[in-house]
Amino acid sequence: MKYVDEFRDPGQAKKILKAIAKLCSEIKLAEDRPIQIMEVCGGHTHSIFRYGLNQLLPEKLDFVHGPGCPVCVLPRSVIDNCIRIAENENVIFTTFGDAMRVPGSSKSLLDVKAEGCDIRMVYSPLDALTLAKKNPEKRVVFFGLGFETTMPSTALSVMQAEKEGVDNFYLFCNHITIIPTIKAVLDSPGMRIDGFLGPGHVSLIIGTKPYDFIAHEYHKPLVAAGFEHLDILQSVWMILKQLKNGEAKIENQYARLVKDTGNASALNPIATVFELRDFFEWRGLGSINHSGVKVNEKYRAFDAEIEFNLKAVTVIDPDVCQCGEVLKGILKPWQCKVFGKGCTPETPLGALMVSTEGACSAHYLYGKNIDLINIKTQEQ
Repeated sequence: MKYVDEFRDPGQAKKILKAIAKLCSEIKLAEDRPIQIMEVCGGHTHSIFRYGLNQLLPEKLDFVHGPGCPVCVLPRSVIDNCIRIAENENVIFTTFGDAMRVPGSSKSLLDVKAEGCDIRMVYSPLDALTLAKKNPEKRVVFFGLGFETTMPSTALSVMQAEKEGVDNFYLFCNHITIIPTIKAVLDSPGMRIDGFLGPGHVSLIIGTKPYDFIAHEYHKPLVAAGFEHLDILQSVWMILKQLKNGEAKIENQYARLVKDTGNASALNPIATVFELRDFFEWRGLGSINHSGVKVNEKYRAFDAEIEFNLKAVTVIDPDVCQCGEVLKGILKPWQCKVFGKGCTPETPLGALMVSTEGACSAHYLYGKNIDLINIKTQEQ
C-alpha cells in the first residue's frame, strides 16, 4: 500500500476486526481477565480514540495506555526549573507548545509568560538557535524534551551552534529514552501486560533490535506499529497471533519506515552530543536508571543546567491527581477522581490532560464512556 486512503479502507478494517475477534475467542489466559495490550506511544493512544478502535474491538481485549507521551511524564520539578531559568533577566526561553501548559508546583510556563517573562513557542531547536543569533545580548535557552524521536534535531542544533561559534545558545536537556522506560513498566509489581504496540516514531530512530530483551527476558510480544487505523489493527492481530501460538517475538508492522538497525544518520548526532544520566525522574513513575540523557562534557558550554546552576529536586504531585496510576495502567483515565471535573484540557491538573498525545486528553476529546456521562450527571 502506498496511499493514505488504502490505510483507512473500511472493508479491510472489517476483515481484520473479524480475525481479531476470532483470535480473542481462542486465547485462554491463566487468569480470568481481558487480554491487555499496552500502546507505549501517546500517538497510538490518540489514534485509537480518534478512530474509535477501542469501541470496535472485542470486550476481551483491553488497551493499556503507556508512558510514551514525553510531555505527560515531565515532573513538576522540571517545570519549576524551566520557570527559574525564564525568570532571569536577559533570557529568552523557548519550548514546544505542549510544554507551555504543563503544571509546575504553582505555575505553568504560560502563567509566567503572562507575568512578563520572555517565553516563546518554537517548532524546532533551530528556531531557538536563530533567535540566539538575532539576539546576541540575550541568553536563549531551548527546553529539549521528547524521546529518541526529537533527540537528533536537538543534537544537530547544538553541533551547529558550536560550528558557528554561537555562545549565547543553551540547552535545558530533558530528553528521555524508551528502553529503560519499558523495562520499568515490565518490572512494576502486579504488571499484567500481555503484549506491546511498539512506538513507531521512536522505532524509526532506534530500530527494532533494542526491543529484543522484551521477548527474550520477559517473554512478551512487541510489534512496532504505524499510526493509521489499519496499521494499529494489523499490529494487534500480529500480537494476538503470537499469544495464541505461545510465542514471544519482536515484529515490525511499520516496515515501510522502520528498519531493524535504526537510522544511523539520526543515531550518530545523539551519540556525539549526549550521554546517559544515572537517574531521571518521571511524573508518576519515579526515578528510572539511565532513562534520560544530558549534554556531555565536550558540549558543556551549551548546558543550561551548568549555566544557571540548576539543582535536581523532587516535587510530589497533588494527591488528587492520579497521573501515575494511569501511566502504569492501574487506572483508566476516566477512573481518576478529578477527570472531567477539576481536570479538563482547559484547566489541567495533570500532564496527561495537557498534551494532545496524553491518555486523559484523548479520552476527554474522543472517548464516549458511560462513566464520563455518569461523572457529569453526578456533578449536576
